[in-house]
Amino acid sequence: MGHTSTPPPTAGGLTATEHRLSNGLRVVLSEDHLTPVAAVCLWYDVGSRHEVEGRTGLAHLFEHLMFQGSAQVKGNGHFELVQNAGGSLNGTTSFERTNYFETMPAHQLELALWLEADRMGSLLAALDEESMENQRDVVKNERRQRYDNVPYGTAFEKLTAMVYPEGHPYHHTPIGSMADLDAASLEDARDFFRTYYAPNNAVLAVVGDIDPEQTLAWIEKYFGSIPAHDAKRPPRDGTLPDVIGEELRQVVREEVPSRALMAAYRLPHDGTREADAADLALTVLGGGESSRLHNRLVRRDRTAVTAGFGMLRLAGAPSMGWLDVKASGDAEVAAIEAAVDEELARFAAEGPTPAEMERAQALLEREWLDRLATVGGRADELCRYAVLFGDPQLALTAVDRVLQVTADEVREVAAARLRPDNRAVLVYEPTETTAPDIAADVADGATVSDSATNDDQEAAQ
Repeated sequence: MGHTSTPPPTAGGLTATEHRLSNGLRVVLSEDHLTPVAAVCLWYDVGSRHEVEGRTGLAHLFEHLMFQGSAQVKGNGHFELVQNAGGSLNGTTSFERTNYFETMPAHQLELALWLEADRMGSLLAALDEESMENQRDVVKNERRQRYDNVPYGTAFEKLTAMVYPEGHPYHHTPIGSMADLDAASLEDARDFFRTYYAPNNAVLAVVGDIDPEQTLAWIEKYFGSIPAHDAKRPPRDGTLPDVIGEELRQVVREEVPSRALMAAYRLPHDGTREADAADLALTVLGGGESSRLHNRLVRRDRTAVTAGFGMLRLAGAPSMGWLDVKASGDAEVAAIEAAVDEELARFAAEGPTPAEMERAQALLEREWLDRLATVGGRADELCRYAVLFGDPQLALTAVDRVLQVTADEVREVAAARLRPDNRAVLVYEPTETTAPDIAADVADGATVSDSATNDDQEAAQ
């Protein structure tokens, strides 16, 4: 064991201790004896922002390959062993990280640790052309099902490419392009693994009904002999001006069930007080059926069937706020957009009311507490703050920081960022061949964030 840090005072009754193996693996433990379960979460500091031109989608493809067997676990064995032990598991890829996680009965914790260590240390022994081709096809099919062949499926991809210019590390989304997926070779995958899947590029969090001393002993036993790798290429600089400087606009004519207005704004970097203020602003404006935009567009004007505003938090580049409005009947996008601009201008001038601030802070507080209340959610947040901000303890005080933001700060960030010269706009116009039965998607309240903005999750078993 390299070293163990002393935990700070408890935050909301939750604690976490930090440790580091001699090979660089960071370990975060958090005891919770409420239920006899334990969560294992392993974050690798690699996502689509680390990819280079011509090889987009490699981070997500490799997430799938990690479930194709390792030296001592063949084929689909990782899924079988965890599920047969009563556990659940998955993996996701985003712009800024790739993670793998299991929630197990507490007495099966050692199995989960051994499985993660085996593929970290020996995946290359099992990686071959057959598994590469198998998962390449799975990822391409996932792209078809979730992006290319669903209404509005490529909207987030289009908005991202507009907000983050050509050559920027966040210009492309984690799913990657079909051409780049076809071009990826087995050697590309092996080089990717050697570069990024090393213990000194990872954080392991274990949360739940654990014995810390025994857990550390298992981690040392299974992970301690895996060698570090120091040839990691840092991600390209994601710095951009706070404001785009002009409105970018694109009209999309596709087989969609209704007209739609979608827009993306550059927002402050995650991990800042300004980002928390922006999150509160978007919650007041478009978070749920009590929000300003829902009340204006859906209830009062009746020009929309859904109206939402969400935030994609990013640490290595400006975050992104996305507006998603689906039109009602024959309502024109121009009328919807005029109403949106009116509400944004009023909010920038007046800010939130005390009641709106209380509601928005309560909503975000509840979301945070929901994540921290489960062993899997807490493990994920501990990893997130360790990888992206260098300090897992920040996860335990995030609620306090949201509650400290003032109404003036919320108004200021809205005035500075939610403006016409800082947005990319998509206007969807249905083609005449649009199938009427697709309209059920709109009635169900489907938005951009329902599919494309979520992390790409491992689905091939």
